[in-house]
Amino acid sequence: MNKDQVKGRINEAKGAVKETVGKATGNPGTQLKGNLQKNAGKVQAAVGDAREDAKQTVRGTKH
Repeated sequence: MNKDQVKGRINEAKGAVKETVGKATGNPGTQLKGNLQKNAGKVQAAVGDAREDAKQTVRGTKH
């Protein structure tokens, strides 16, 4: 795993928690911020996944 994969998944989890708190407290601002953070984390993790796949392909270890 590379740092983008790790940080992305952490941001995804933090965003999901923030989104849930926003829903539970009836705070649409917090809910929106959580949703944005969650989706940004998904993108960051996907970038990390792509980097890892490319690295493995170059090394010849990808199946």
